[in-house]
Amino acid sequence: MSAAPADWPLWEVFVRARRGLTHLHVGSVHAPDAELALHNARDLHTRRGEGASIWVVPAEHITATDPDDKDAYFDPALDKDFRHPGHFELPEGVEHL
Repeated sequence: MSAAPADWPLWEVFVRARRGLTHLHVGSVHAPDAELALHNARDLHTRRGEGASIWVVPAEHITATDPDDKDAYFDPALDKDFRHPGHFELPEGVEHL
């Protein structure tokens, strides 16, 4: 007896629409392995031929911040005013930076 799809690992799917663009998260699929995850992702998320590249990543391998900890995690960067462009003078002749 084969495993039911609900027992298969969850894979996060990222699609790049065309060369030069970044991969964007488009959803998730269940699959027993990476190869079938790619096939399932293609069938589900690129039905209109809009994909140039697909990444599948086991969801269990993704480490993320908790949205509830946003202030504690990201606010310290606001204290470093040297990161803001107001502290730098543009060299003469530079129009676009």
